[in-house]
This record gives sequence, structure tokens and C-alpha cells, in this order.
Amino acid sequence: MWLHDRVTEQTERVVRASRDIAAGTEHVFELIADPAKHPSWDGNENLAEAVTGQRVRGTGETFRMTLTNGAVRENRVVEFAEGRRIAWIPAEPEQEPPGHLWRWELEPVGETHTRVTHTYDWNRLADSETMRLQRARATTADRLRASIDRLAVLAESTGE
Repeated sequence: MWLHDRVTEQTERVVRASRDIAAGTEHVFELIADPAKHPSWDGNENLAEAVTGQRVRGTGETFRMTLTNGAVRENRVVEFAEGRRIAWIPAEPEQEPPGHLWRWELEPVGETHTRVTHTYDWNRLADSETMRLQRARATTADRLRASIDRLAVLAESTGE
């Protein structure tokens, strides 16, 4: 059920999508704050797995994710507000982050619905690697929306 369906937005290096999910904010946030759940709703189909027990609880924390190509990413949490916002910057293990950020923002819409906004910001991507820039350009608002839509299916089927 979509109560609110915002228009997706894309500027040159910031991509954003948003929609309402028929599930409580706390429940939706738990699915986002637990990296082990990410592969089940990843609209980019880029995430293979994450070890359980990495639930994010604050800025400065890191969690590891294995991509479908077998590469590992270490994600440093740079924004966090329990139940409302989480953002991280990925990097190869023990490397400096190349300069892109993933953000999730949640806003309660009544007691049983949540407005979810997903943002991919690659403004600081200063990488001469052509493949990384191609992947950043290929991350469209539609792909972000696919993640939100899959998250909605999971949240609404297990919802609170």
C-alpha cells in the first residue's frame, strides 16, 4: 500500500528515491540497521552477504559486506539517529573511502506507516578508476526505488 509516492530525484551526483511503507518506523529501521538483512532487499543486486551480529548502533562503527563479485567492503557509519537516519561510506578493507555515501532516512507517517528516503551521493567520488565511475553513474533513482520496494515487501510481510 502506497500512501505517498514521491517523485524520484536525480542531480548530477546525488540520487534519491522515496516512498511510504505500511510498517512502523522501528520495524523498518531494524531491517536497515542490520547489515545481514541487506542482501534480501538490495535493488542493485550487488550485495551477497554480511555476517550476523553487526547491527549498527552509532556513528563511527563499521560493518563488513561481501559483494556478489566476492569483494569485501568495509562500511563506516557517518550519520546515525536511532530509528530515523543511518548513512555510511564504503571502502575496500584498510583503504581510504573513494568518496560515495549511502543514506537511509525514515519519517513516521502515523503509527503504522513510514516514509523511507534512500540517497546515493557520489559528490566526493574522486576516483580515476573508470569502472567505479561507471557503477556510480549506473546507480539510478530507479535502482534506489527498487531497494525501497523490496524493503517494503519484507517489512510489510513481517511488519509491526
